[in-house]
Amino acid sequence: MAADTSAPPARSLPLRSRPWILTYHSVSDPTDDPYGITVSADRLDEQLTWLHRRGLTGTGIAELLRARAAGQRGLVGLTFDDGYADFVDEALPVLLAHGCTATVFVLPGRPGGSNTWDPLGPRRPLLTEEGIRTVAAAGMEVGSHGMLHQDLTTLSDDELRRETHGSREALHRILRQEPSGFCYPYGTADRRVADSVRAAGYTYGCALVPGPLAGPLALPRTHVSHADRGARLRAKEVRHRLRYRSAGPGAAG
Repeated sequence: MAADTSAPPARSLPLRSRPWILTYHSVSDPTDDPYGITVSADRLDEQLTWLHRRGLTGTGIAELLRARAAGQRGLVGLTFDDGYADFVDEALPVLLAHGCTATVFVLPGRPGGSNTWDPLGPRRPLLTEEGIRTVAAAGMEVGSHGMLHQDLTTLSDDELRRETHGSREALHRILRQEPSGFCYPYGTADRRVADSVRAAGYTYGCALVPGPLAGPLALPRTHVSHADRGARLRAKEVRHRLRYRSAGPGAAG
């Protein structure tokens, strides 16, 4: 059964809330990785074990926002950007073994393609449309990463609309349900981009460091690499709390 991917309407979310959300990409052999965005399945297992020992359970973002709106704590958001095909065979079994869910941000404009936007490689295959359906059927939330993985702040209004509105329509065709979440490629957004995401019907948007933007359409996240073990994860958790301490208590819970 597919996960319930509906999130509370943006206006009902606590705008000052800053939940702790972790950002993953590919789960595979991290040896050849000039960008530091790949973790092995064993390291993912170790990281989720560390979260569990701290009383945290990983979950998708729509579920995280619903839980926080209801006052529930003890959750941390898990996101996987780009929709790499290795999610099904490498990440999914680890997540299920830990009782976790996640949000996978996919590129419906590149089904079965590869990460050609990364000039240094290596080339990694992306989920096909059938793979996207497999992810949803396993109980994971599927969100949009745009159509083609472009810096949205550089696009014309028409191009931006294709990336935001068009990707939502494409995912509705693939999954027979509309996604709640959008993830800004390269983690960057501005007011025009956020407004387009809102107009497309998304209820939340994930960035990395959203700068002056605030609210559910500019959720900050923490990048996770293969090098991150207990001490480094703890340091990143503390940094998140300090950076967003004005958001109120319990930002990571």
